[in-house]
Amino acid sequence: MNVDILISVLVFLMTTLVIFWRPNGINEAWPASFGAAIILLTGVVSQADLIDITHKIGGASITIIATIVMAVILESFGFFHWAAARLAVLAKGSGYRLYWYIQLLCFLMTLLFNNDGSILITTPILILLLKNLRLKPHQQIPYLLTGALIATASSTPIGVSNIVNLIALKIVHMSLYMHTAMMFVPAMAGLLFMSWFMFILVKKKLPKRLPNSAYDIEQIFFTKNFHPLKGRISVETKKQRTHFMLKIILFVFFVRCSLFISSFFSIPIEIVAVLGSLVLLIGRWYHLRTNPIDILKKTPWHILIFAFSMYVIIYGLHNSGLTDLLLQISEPIAEQGLFEATFLMGGLISVLSNLFNNHPALLIGTITLTEMNLDPITLKTMYLASIVGSDIGSLLLPVGTLASLIWMHILRENKIKVKWEDYLSISLIAVPLTLFVTLFLLYFWVQLFFG
Repeated sequence: MNVDILISVLVFLMTTLVIFWRPNGINEAWPASFGAAIILLTGVVSQADLIDITHKIGGASITIIATIVMAVILESFGFFHWAAARLAVLAKGSGYRLYWYIQLLCFLMTLLFNNDGSILITTPILILLLKNLRLKPHQQIPYLLTGALIATASSTPIGVSNIVNLIALKIVHMSLYMHTAMMFVPAMAGLLFMSWFMFILVKKKLPKRLPNSAYDIEQIFFTKNFHPLKGRISVETKKQRTHFMLKIILFVFFVRCSLFISSFFSIPIEIVAVLGSLVLLIGRWYHLRTNPIDILKKTPWHILIFAFSMYVIIYGLHNSGLTDLLLQISEPIAEQGLFEATFLMGGLISVLSNLFNNHPALLIGTITLTEMNLDPITLKTMYLASIVGSDIGSLLLPVGTLASLIWMHILRENKIKVKWEDYLSISLIAVPLTLFVTLFLLYFWVQLFFG
C-alpha cells in the first residue's frame, strides 16, 4: 500500500474517532488540527493545496461565523427566552399544537442561522420550556428528538445554513442563488413530509393536553424584575417587547435575503454577512450599552480551525487516491441517466455520512464530482443530491452529523437520557423515506424546470 494512502486513512480514521468520542468534552477542533498537522508535516498536502483550501473555505467560514455572531447578539437581547415564552402561549394547552410550533421554531432558527447554531439555540430553549410545562421525561423526548432532526435537516433548502454546504458550493462553482432555485421547493416539500411523518410516529407519545402549570410560563421568562443576562433588555411591557423582537427578526430576514441578492450579482456573500453582524452589534451597544468584547469571547472561532483542518485531511485522502476509487464506482451508474445519478449520490453520501460524519463525506463526494467531466445540469443535480444525503440521509444514526453530536452533548449536560433505541425508532423509518421523497422531488423539479 502507498505510504501516503496509509497515512491519510489512518489520520482520517483516528481524527473521526476522537471527534465522535470527545474524551473529557474535548473541542472537535483539537483532533482535527492535530490530524491536519500530521498530513502537512508528512507532505501529503502541498503548499499549493493549502492556498487552494484557504480560497475555498475562507468565505464560507466567515459567513458562518458572522451568522453565529448574530445569534449570540440576539441571545443578549433575550430573543430566545421570548421565543420560548411565545411557544408556550401559542400552544394553547395542546400537546399536538406544541409539536408543530417546535418544528416551526427549529426550522426557522436553522434557516435564519445554521444547523449547528440552531441546535445550540433551540435545545436549551426546549429543555427549559418542557420542564416548566411539567412534562414527564418520556413526554419530553419526542419533542426534543423530532425538533433536533428537523433543525439539522432544515439546512437543506438553502446553502447558507451549513458551512460544509457553502464550501461545497465553491468547489462546484455554483451560486447561492442557483442552489436555492434548484433546491428550495423539493427540499421544503421533503421537510414537510418529514415533519408530518414524524408526527405520525410520535403522536401516541405526545400528551393531547399539556399539564396545567401552577404559574404563567411567560412570567417565568419575563417578570418585571427579571431579564436574561442580568437585566440587559431595554423593553418592559409585552407589547413593546414583541414589537422590539419582531423588528430584530425582520432585520435578520433582510440580511438573509441580501445574501441571495449578492450571490445573484456575484458579490461575495461574506461581506453582506459581516455587515449585517456589525449593524446588529452597533444596535446592541446602543440599546444595552454593553462592551462588544463579550461577543468576541462567546463566538466559536474554533469552527474556522475545524473547517480548515478537516479540509486538509480530506485533501490528503483526495491526493492519496480515494476519489479515484469513488470515480470507478460512480461513473458507470451516473452515465445511465439523471435519475440514477441523483439517487446514486444521495445514497452514497448518506452511507458515507453515517460511517464518517457528513462534513468529510460531502467534501469527498463534491471533490469526486469535479473529476467526472459531467455536463452542468448533471453536475449541479448530483451535487444537490449530495446535499440531501449530507443533511437528511446523515440523520439515520445519531453520529452522522456534528449537530447531532452537539445535541447529545447538551442533553447529557442536562441529565436527559435519550437511548439509541429512542433515536432509531424514529430515524430508521423517517430518514430513509424522507431521503427517497426528497431525491425524487429534486429529480422531478430539475427535469421540469432545468432539464
